[in-house]
Amino acid sequence: MTQPRRSGLLFGVGAYVWWGLCPGFFLLLLPATATEVLAHRFVWSAVFLLAILAFTHRLGDLRRLSRRSWMQLLAASAFIAINWGTYIWAVTNGHVVDAALGYFINPLISVALGVVIFGERLGRWQVVALTLAVVAVAILTVEVGGPPYIALVLAVSFGLYGLIKKVVAADPRVSVTVETLWALPAAIGYLVWLQAVGQAHFVNHGPDQAALLLLAGPVTAIPLLLFAAAAQRLPLATLGVLFYLNPALQMAWGVVIGGEPMPPARWLGFALIWLALLVFSVDAVRRARVDRRALALAADG
Repeated sequence: MTQPRRSGLLFGVGAYVWWGLCPGFFLLLLPATATEVLAHRFVWSAVFLLAILAFTHRLGDLRRLSRRSWMQLLAASAFIAINWGTYIWAVTNGHVVDAALGYFINPLISVALGVVIFGERLGRWQVVALTLAVVAVAILTVEVGGPPYIALVLAVSFGLYGLIKKVVAADPRVSVTVETLWALPAAIGYLVWLQAVGQAHFVNHGPDQAALLLLAGPVTAIPLLLFAAAAQRLPLATLGVLFYLNPALQMAWGVVIGGEPMPPARWLGFALIWLALLVFSVDAVRRARVDRRALALAADG
């Protein structure tokens, strides 16, 4: 294994394991509400990322970013705010398993968005995977008496976020910084309002609470930087397989530590999602091998 690939695997595993264990961190932030935690997450992520850009002499990239990219990142900021806010609420209200389901569904949502937005054509096995996912969501809808809203909001919002990031021409560090900067005025305004009405938890609940809320910045930004480093070193197929570490750990946390219920119909829905992801992953690896062979033949020719 080459050195870049080895380091890429370490970065990728680090990012996804970090995300998978995040429920434990957000539970420590109680009694702060999901909206307050979201605001702190944007504020301290912006501070942390600006420091990273300053340290790496990349602050000038913010000025050189095109107006189009700034507007694209405004939309990305809105979708990641929906995703983060929903996730924090789910974790702090005993719905970690629902959040995990959202991230299991996410790769399949991304495929569907590629078809709808970019007109991409689906292969036979991709159609099979998406059909299995639709059946799984239908079973879960019957099981809970309504659509799995938390999972669907997380999957669609992150899918749309990824769609925008796919077309933004910017260094990942710069683009994530801009996303936090777009949300910064609203986040600061909300925190000031909370303090004014006596409902803030930053300075009113002791230094430990304040320190934990400050840590929301690096806890958010570090896995994003690890992921960016992994993406530069690993094939997309490898990244896609590693992705499932995140929801698998979240689900384990919800069931084992959170004691969330898993009735038989829910297990069946998850089993179909896992089967869909297995079909999707095997097909992705097969396609990657075919593409590599085609490139090799073209180079030899």
